[in-house]
Amino acid sequence: MAKQGKAPSQPPSPPPSAPDADAVDLSPRLPELQLADHFLIAMPSMLDPVFGGTVVYVCEHHEGGALGMIVNRPTDLTMGVLFERLDLSLEISPHGESRSGKPVMFGGPVQVERGFVLHAPQDGYSSSLTVSDEVALTTSRDVLEAVAEGRGPQRLLVTLGCAGWGAGQLEEEILRNGWLTVKADPRILFDTPIDERFAAAMHLLGIRPTDLTGEAGHA
Repeated sequence: MAKQGKAPSQPPSPPPSAPDADAVDLSPRLPELQLADHFLIAMPSMLDPVFGGTVVYVCEHHEGGALGMIVNRPTDLTMGVLFERLDLSLEISPHGESRSGKPVMFGGPVQVERGFVLHAPQDGYSSSLTVSDEVALTTSRDVLEAVAEGRGPQRLLVTLGCAGWGAGQLEEEILRNGWLTVKADPRILFDTPIDERFAAAMHLLGIRPTDLTGEAGHA
């Protein structure tokens, strides 16, 4: 608490003048964006050790902030081990594919103990968000139970943790050339090998990763 003392003898400051209606506002403007169902591609200027070199799939974006998952950073945890920890038995899919050896992804530094599942839209899950006609996000256990029983979505990507931004934060990072943005392609999420996803996302913009410099602007 500030100490109380004798009031200063100087005359009070005049009230601030009203803003000039004709004055030009030179402050930088945040881009007006709607980035749900888009990829964020980290620029070389993105020096954050968590997000450097990543591709993030944005699931939700509104004036209150944004939510997404890193889709090209695997963990040491496989889906088989994850299902064992959940006391679920991961069976071979109806198409004869075993998912047990596929890695679970590191989705981001927020809620790292929580699972997030990106998958082809399918009804019946208790906590699910439809992002596009081809991608949904589910955070409830029932989607994994359905996968274990062979009746879940065939195209899916499982992450631990997510990436979150507060109001205006993502826009500020884009304004500072932290990210390139491009409409997402679900084939990169579900079909492209993990180590090729960064280059594949760049190719959606018609450029190669080697074309990036720290001074480039956002798309």
